[in-house]
Amino acid sequence: MNEQTETFAGKRLLGIDESGKGDFFGPLVIAGVLADDAGVELMRSRGVRDSKKISDGKIAELSAWITGNFIHTVVLIGPEKYNQLYSKIKNLNRLLAWGHSRVIENIALENKVELAVSDKFGRSDRIESALMEKGRTIELVQKVRGESIIQVAAASIVARARFVEFMNGLTKQYGLKIPLGAGTPVDLAAVALVKKHGPAVLAKVAKTHFKNYRKVMG
Repeated sequence: MNEQTETFAGKRLLGIDESGKGDFFGPLVIAGVLADDAGVELMRSRGVRDSKKISDGKIAELSAWITGNFIHTVVLIGPEKYNQLYSKIKNLNRLLAWGHSRVIENIALENKVELAVSDKFGRSDRIESALMEKGRTIELVQKVRGESIIQVAAASIVARARFVEFMNGLTKQYGLKIPLGAGTPVDLAAVALVKKHGPAVLAKVAKTHFKNYRKVMG
């Protein structure tokens, strides 16, 4: 018997995960997918697992299938909005908690949710304190390696697909390959963007509290 069956059997479980928190360029995307035991078996049969173990091409295909067959929601915080929120909150985990709470509220507004599970990123009371009245009735669990829960894995796939889609849009919009991550290729792309579009462009496409921003800007 697997861990999910032992721990969460019989629950209408909302899995929550995010994409983009470690990437200089692009948005922060937080997704939620709701499913019961039958849904878990169906997702498992389609190969749903942690998005980090799946190619981006396969992620797009699986995300389309998940969103076509399961109750879900996506909170996408674009770079400009992200920078505005971060300047007020000044803490990534608090910003993540805010996004997770919005996902829970969005789903719980019209659907029965017995349990919400997210990958552990910080203190769970931050999510709980950010929840509004409807969400506070739902049991919340933060789990290390939460993607072992199929609904969380499904959420990671949906979030990753939306993140990659946004990044591809940036590449087309600015006529320059926008790389993932926060390494040297990212710094080089940022320098090229600034040369082509001016320093103000970074606040539109990137997370300005990252070290990359300070390196590029001087």
